[in-house]
Parts: sequence; C-alpha cells; structure tokens
Amino acid sequence: MTENDFVPAAYTHSIQEGFVTWKAPSNIALIKYWGKTGTQIPANPSISFTLDGCATTTTLKYRKMSLPNEAFSFEIWFEGSLKNAFKPKIETFFKRIETYLPFLKDYHITIETSNTFPHSSGIASSASGMAALALCLLDLEKQLYPAMDPLFFYKKASFIARLGSGSASRSIEGALVLWGAHQETRGSSDLYAIKYPYQVHKVFEDYNDTILLVEEGEKQVSSSVGHDLMQGHPYADRRFAQAHENISKLKDVFASGDLTEFIAIVESEALTLHAMMMTSRPYYLLMKPNTLSIIDTIWEFRRKSKTHVCFTLDAGANVHLLYPESEKEEVIQFIKDELVVYCENGHYICDGIGLGAQKM
Repeated sequence: MTENDFVPAAYTHSIQEGFVTWKAPSNIALIKYWGKTGTQIPANPSISFTLDGCATTTTLKYRKMSLPNEAFSFEIWFEGSLKNAFKPKIETFFKRIETYLPFLKDYHITIETSNTFPHSSGIASSASGMAALALCLLDLEKQLYPAMDPLFFYKKASFIARLGSGSASRSIEGALVLWGAHQETRGSSDLYAIKYPYQVHKVFEDYNDTILLVEEGEKQVSSSVGHDLMQGHPYADRRFAQAHENISKLKDVFASGDLTEFIAIVESEALTLHAMMMTSRPYYLLMKPNTLSIIDTIWEFRRKSKTHVCFTLDAGANVHLLYPESEKEEVIQFIKDELVVYCENGHYICDGIGLGAQKM
C-alpha cells in the first residue's frame, strides 16, 4: 500500500456530535527502531511486545461547526487538567494527518486523556497516547464512512498513529507486532505496523515485563533528537543491517521457543541502542550507574538460578525485565530481594503481554 491508499473518498454519512473512547497500551521493542527518514519512516524495522497494564485511555468529544474552521479547533485535558502546553505537538500531528482525515477542521474537538502509569514514571506515553488518539479519530471516520473494512480500520489507525509517534504504530494490535519493511516478513511496511505473521511458541504468549524505574521523569535527551543523530552516524549502516538480521533470526526463535537465543538477541539489541547514543556526535549517555548495577545483578542471578530472565532498555535509564510466566514467582522474589534497591523510591511496575487496544 501507498500513502494515497489512506486518503478517503467522499464520506457517506454526517455526524453532528458525539464522543468515543479507546484504550491503547504502551509497547516494549525487542528489535529497536533508531533513526528515521522523511515523515516518520523508520531507518530499520522493529519488533515489540504489546503491553497490557501500561496504557492510555482517551476520550474524543466532537461537535460539528456551522462552517469549517481555517485552523484546527481543539483543546486537551490530561487527567482532569487543561494542558495548553500539549497543543503544539497535537497541532503538528493534525497538520500531518489532515490529508488522510479531511474532516478535522469541520469539528471542534476535545481530547481527554489519562494514563494507568504515573506521568513522571519514566515510561514514554507517546506510543500509547498517540495510538489511543489515532483510534478515536478513526472511529469518528468510520461513523462518517460505515462501509470501512475492519482490517483497513486497524491498518489506517497504525498509519495515523505513526505520524504522531513512530512507536505508536506498534500499539494498535498485539501481542507481537512488527513495524518497518523487512524482506523476509510478508506484509511488512514502513507505513504501518502488522501483527507478527509467523508461528509463535506458547512460551511467548504470556511473557512478563517488570519495569524497574531507575529514574523517574523526562530523560535528558529526547528520542527525536536521538533519531536525528543517526543521520551521518559512523555506525548507522551496520546498525540498520543488524536489525534486519536479528529479525530474521527471531523467526526461528519465536517458532521454537529458544529462550537462550531470545535472550542473546534482545539484550544485544538493548546495548546496541545505547551504543549508538554513546557514539553519536554529540555523544550522550542515558544509562545511569543503577542501570548497570541492575544488568550485572541480572546476569549473576541468571547464571546461578538457570532461569531465563533478561533485560531490555528503551531510550532511557529504566530497565525492562522480561521473563516467562513459569518463572514469575522466582523472578518477583529476586526483584524484591536484589533489584528494588536500585529503583528510585523503590518503584517498579509489573506488567505483561497484552493483545492490543480496545474500545471502551
């Protein structure tokens, strides 16, 4: 599909006012997306686990105006408070998607949103937030054009979410999602994410993710800046090739349930992500001393316990602890005994693999 496939024909219905609510989860990338071109096009494909508990719920209230506005008419409320500081980002998003959702200037829109996780927890809310907003907007478009195919609905929602936040494209469906064109993965695209189309061993169906909050609050360098620094990066081309290779390797891993190889790929991907940050110009470091202490402690525990617990990292200091359901009791005790001391204010969030967004 091309961008033009997401430009709608004439709508068949008229809607005066109403509201719709969607809940969309965050996700954690196993194969990392780092670097982009054009308008939110990934420099390499990525694969993520869709989470369950860490989610954003967004209500979109809409009222048709007597005449279309020259500018977008909207307001944003976050957890009960008016947030004008969020308007520039949403304004940019609306400008990007107006071609694909031409009804936007016909309505006054009120966006009411909240997260299940604390805003200062260090968990990026852009993926879940933009996914939930995209689904609400697509829901309104489906009311204007009820004949829209359900499969196309989710594909376009991912396409629209991507234009707000690249990783948001992976927060529409679950549980394993791939975004970015990959030669060996049928149906893959740079324009939207797809559910992983190949066999997945049952061990991955109920995987756990405990997020160890090493540093709460916003990170020192934004992901947008980090993506931009991949342009001209001395190791960029090799990194992009590595991501393609690791996705190919995961096909056998997901089919067989080979947790040893899964760990090797996922941890390498996390460290490579941060290696790209440390070798960019300007270079920077988002891991903290406690991040490294957690990694060392995980490696030692895994060696002694023979469990399959592993870590991954986003573009920040926090550590995502991944482990199969069969080892949950032992790993939770390990967290309490040895890892919570490295968490800011002792905070961590227990989550697991989810099935994607849902209408409320």
